[in-house]
Amino acid sequence: MRVLFDCRYTRIGRHDGISRYTAGLVTALAKRHDVTMLINDHRQLEMLPDLPWELIASPTSVGEPWVARQVNKLRPDVVFTPMQTMGGFGRRYRLILTVHDLIYYRHPTPPRDLPAFVRALWRLYHLSWWPQRMLLNRSDAVVTVSNTTKQLIAEHRLTKRPVYVVPNAADMPAIPEERASRTAPESKSLVYMGSFMPYKNVDTLVRAVALLPGYELHLMSKVGEHEEERLTALAPGARIVFHNGASDEEYAETLARATALVTASKDEGFGIPLLESMTLGTPVIVSDIPIFREIGGDAALYFPADDPTALADRVRHLEQPEVWAQRSAASRQAAARYSWDASAEHLLTVLTATIGRAGRRRG
Repeated sequence: MRVLFDCRYTRIGRHDGISRYTAGLVTALAKRHDVTMLINDHRQLEMLPDLPWELIASPTSVGEPWVARQVNKLRPDVVFTPMQTMGGFGRRYRLILTVHDLIYYRHPTPPRDLPAFVRALWRLYHLSWWPQRMLLNRSDAVVTVSNTTKQLIAEHRLTKRPVYVVPNAADMPAIPEERASRTAPESKSLVYMGSFMPYKNVDTLVRAVALLPGYELHLMSKVGEHEEERLTALAPGARIVFHNGASDEEYAETLARATALVTASKDEGFGIPLLESMTLGTPVIVSDIPIFREIGGDAALYFPADDPTALADRVRHLEQPEVWAQRSAASRQAAARYSWDASAEHLLTVLTATIGRAGRRRG
């Protein structure tokens, strides 16, 4: 079975979510089966494992719908891509596409910093399900990262193809034993990792920390000047630290020292920051939405997304004797369910099953 893995969504210099999923999964898959990576820029190799690779066109090029003409020459049996937009016209191989989430159908408001015409196109695309159905039904199988998204795909009848769950995993450094066994947080701080899109609902976090004297809210991601000013003015009494794009090392250290990771997001496809925090033994306090229930289970604390008072109450709950230590231990146990090795093992099963179905059809 000749396997090609589409790595063209790998970022240059630093991973985003899709890029990290790509690198983590292809690295683990290569331990189990020979795999060749598809790239479109040699600089992507700096962020990828040392594996065989082939250079093809960018996934954003105008020729992407016909990229199969290039891929066919490589004679793959199956191609896996971590997105759903890979072209497939004229392909002579099995194709597995990935859907990470369906967030923007329920929250179609685009990022505030996009040009007006791009914002308009964004809204138009997410007015109907048919473009998504058309993309997914071109494939032989579909992968998604959570059972929550798999259920939504079924609910909206987005594809006739089989749908499999191949989850994300966390890439966090190992922590020393003394830190892993700690029974109390190292600082009165709360950490948020994520964008400032409206559905992320960062306003609730800011209002909550204003109700918590002595606590700091660390906002780790890059933020525009206007958004920083807006959030600062939202709750003048809140102690907010804008990291404006922390390094992986700074993020891990800030998270390991924190009382909790917090998010008031109203929708997610997975929730990687939850997994990263739980891996380090830092409890998570999150909005009560299905995907966070799936990832956080009984280890997490939950609150209504628009209720800053409830969030503040959950933080105070962690101050009670032994509660933080219990939640920390439960978090590490819950996080252990997810690993790139486990996800790659399942992906290999998906690849094999997809080839098997093709063989039965030919027979």
